[in-house]
Amino acid sequence: MQTVEHRGSAWRISLALAMRSIVNVFRVPGAFVPVLVMPLFFLLAFSGSFSSLTKFHIVPTDNILNWVAPYSMIQGAAFAGMGATFSVARDLEGGFYDRLLLAPAPRRTLLTGPVLSALLRALIPFVVVGAVAYAGGARLAGGVLGVVTLLVALEGAAAIACLWGLGIAFRFKSQRSLALVQVGIFTATFLSAAQVPIGKMVGWVKPVAQINPVSNILRLAREGLLPDQFGLSWHNTFGGLLAIVGSVAALGWFAVRGLQRLVP
Repeated sequence: MQTVEHRGSAWRISLALAMRSIVNVFRVPGAFVPVLVMPLFFLLAFSGSFSSLTKFHIVPTDNILNWVAPYSMIQGAAFAGMGATFSVARDLEGGFYDRLLLAPAPRRTLLTGPVLSALLRALIPFVVVGAVAYAGGARLAGGVLGVVTLLVALEGAAAIACLWGLGIAFRFKSQRSLALVQVGIFTATFLSAAQVPIGKMVGWVKPVAQINPVSNILRLAREGLLPDQFGLSWHNTFGGLLAIVGSVAALGWFAVRGLQRLVP
């Protein structure tokens, strides 16, 4: 009974920390803009710049939004994960985090709370970018399973970015240090199959994109919109799931080690 109550208490604390972080999205404009405005900017900018790729059959779709929309949502989800860490970094700078460390609550809630916040924030680009892409002609041909694979990819990207940001925030205890998180997000996505398929790449970018976990996560996200190219099958889904699990495990360890350094 005590174990059940302890787990219930940990869940309530994690949820409370997540809700506190979510409120900051609407209170602090700087936290809202990257989650919503940036993915919309990428959607419009890349769909216009790369629209000719459909005419030459470089991307496997007649509507460039089917190719670009998942990438834009992944970027938005990653920014959602990064945004969740800004609240933590702000608390570390202001000293409020010391109170959280002294609170009679499981330490894991200081990780699960921000991650839960990131997962909830990731729904914003999913809904908004998805609506704009649908208005532009993008279609989830994969049906319900296509929605599931897209959501799994977005939530995975949000969790990965959040854990990466927490590890950085715990070590540097400064909001300015989170610029490293942003650089990491841009680098990981731009050196992947974000713009063009790996098979159409040339030069040194191709081998980098092949081993980049983001390429597999993007493939998972695009399954429902490009079923003729990828197909909704376990063979095509496994790589994305493996990339998410492996990245969450590695960066989760990185975040845990950072949290442990805060505790004498």
